[in-house]
Amino acid sequence: MRILLTTDAFTPTTNGVVTSIVNLRQGLTQAGHEVRILTLAHAHTSHYQDGVWYLGSLSSDRLYPGTRIRGTFAKKIVREIIRWSPDVVHSQCEFSTFSLAKRIAYASVAPLVHTYHTLYEDYTDYFSPSERLGHIMAQRFSKRILSKVDYVIAPTAKTKRLLRSYGVDGPIDVVPSGIDLARFSPSNKDKEIETLRASLGIPKDNFVLVYVGRLAVEKRIEELIANFSPEKPNRTLLLVGDGPQRQTLEQMVAARGLQKHVIFAGMQKQADIPAYYHLGNVFCSASTSEAQGLTYIEALASGLPVLCRADDCLTEVVRDGENGWQYRTNEEFHHYLDLLSNDEPLRLRLSEQALRTSKPFDTQTFAASLLFIYEKLIKQSKIHTA
Repeated sequence: MRILLTTDAFTPTTNGVVTSIVNLRQGLTQAGHEVRILTLAHAHTSHYQDGVWYLGSLSSDRLYPGTRIRGTFAKKIVREIIRWSPDVVHSQCEFSTFSLAKRIAYASVAPLVHTYHTLYEDYTDYFSPSERLGHIMAQRFSKRILSKVDYVIAPTAKTKRLLRSYGVDGPIDVVPSGIDLARFSPSNKDKEIETLRASLGIPKDNFVLVYVGRLAVEKRIEELIANFSPEKPNRTLLLVGDGPQRQTLEQMVAARGLQKHVIFAGMQKQADIPAYYHLGNVFCSASTSEAQGLTYIEALASGLPVLCRADDCLTEVVRDGENGWQYRTNEEFHHYLDLLSNDEPLRLRLSEQALRTSKPFDTQTFAASLLFIYEKLIKQSKIHTA
């Protein structure tokens, strides 16, 4: 099967959408299918390399930091893709590459599948002066876009419920994104981890909470910082990633006198991320803006219990008392954190359960679930055109 994935963002950009696409491509390729990608270049010119068509683009930082918009009509590349004749087109973004995905699917008589990765209601600060107006805009935009596709993929039941509330009445399946579990599996690299710990200035005996992800308002990292106190000197909060809120968060840390407790590791190469998980004792997050949140699964696959703000997207991922906890109040956060930091047998048991509960989220299961949908849609298409 020839499968085209379209996306506005791809490597070297690092975010959950890109991670999902990379893992899907890997799983589909391992299953013997030909996968190509249409995305935006980080430059004004277009080119093709290693199965990826890169379209010339322009920065759109004013809309959302780190994003880009298409800067070319791309007629030549679109014709080239149509000649390649994909059997299915799977769109991953709603903006610059979506219209091209629709055009290519129509010309190729291929089903158009779309994964709804982003809960735009939680990003209203970036595009609307009014939260209420922003929600209305997000709902109408999402409904209009999804009315143009043959099938919608929702990473979680939470996302599916949200789309139904918008009035999206087409077929929607819940397919959680998968990860390469082997990348995150705990290894016997204790010396390497201790070297990393020392380079970050984390005391040897400190209990380490790790957050991996974007430093942005919608991630609510200020809540994690606010839950730290100089009165508990044996704890460290390690923030791995970068983003538009970093300077504000650094100022908050300094104002609270937490420079020795909160460490900003900055953006890291994807290949190095597993080591940062392995450095921690627990993974933490206060975000409620995730469509799925792959970092939670990466943490579990690394053997880390998860302590996170309760959210519907985590219903089947973080199980209270089994592989971590979802907290609803700051008091609960402190209670569970105390349990994890003071009860080593409990933490080790949760760590073992974390590894076990990450198993269903491997790339092979992810790819197989989507292949089943692709094949069903292709058969239906052939029946309708016969």
